[in-house]
Amino acid sequence: MQEAIVFSLNVSYGIISLALLVLGLAIIFGLLGVLNMAHGELVAIGAYTAWAVQSVGLPLLLALPVAAIAAGAIGWLMEISIIRHLYRRPFDTLLATWGISILLREAIKICFGLEYKSVIEPVGGSITILGADYPTYRIWLMVAVVLGFVGLFLWYRRSHAGTRVRAMVANPMLASAVGIETAKLARRAFVLGAASAGLAGCLMAPLIRIDPYMGVDYLLSSFFVLVVGGLGSLQGVFIGSGVIGGAETAASTILGGTGGYVTVLVISILFLWLKPGGLYARR
Repeated sequence: MQEAIVFSLNVSYGIISLALLVLGLAIIFGLLGVLNMAHGELVAIGAYTAWAVQSVGLPLLLALPVAAIAAGAIGWLMEISIIRHLYRRPFDTLLATWGISILLREAIKICFGLEYKSVIEPVGGSITILGADYPTYRIWLMVAVVLGFVGLFLWYRRSHAGTRVRAMVANPMLASAVGIETAKLARRAFVLGAASAGLAGCLMAPLIRIDPYMGVDYLLSSFFVLVVGGLGSLQGVFIGSGVIGGAETAASTILGGTGGYVTVLVISILFLWLKPGGLYARR
């Protein structure tokens, strides 16, 4: 019984943590049509920010705004200098962000070196759930992410700003004609996506291995989620995370880490072949 509860909690953690990591890419790709190849490096910057803040003796909580601001500032520089000139040119934005990802990776190597870093969990110990012990930080992280997604969904669906964003996504030319500043909205969406990636890296830092190449894995996982779930909606992010995160956790438990990765890769290939729009594509 306890093993089943722990397994269920591990699956839930895999799904929710993956949704957190993919959110930034989903915002930028789903709303702006830009496949940000530097997404993984923005996640890495958030993780390294957490390590830097903790290494000087400050609490990890202070790293959250620092990570979001640092990643958001990089996103802002990317958008105003390069990306804004390349909207509606998907291949060019892919190449540009790929080049930026290499630059960011090399900058991380120069600043932090090649050795692995680790961050201590701000909340230690475990919580007993139905007789099974589970790490406290993972529980708090899952609760915080779910509440954050609910708040973001309500903002997107019910706020005036969310209405303008939906109008820009549905018909940019018409939105601009009625007075919506689509260029400014696009910049804010890009910065929000970058800041979300940095925040995700900071929150996940105590639970992952931090190194300069970590961004590649998270970019691939995020892309797999978007392939399965579809673009342009939080529902798609959660559905894709559920399929990919659940399948990877279950397969890794049975077949090991390599088996889990192969399972995810096969699922993604099948979706690209049979259902390229994903399970919940934006309509």
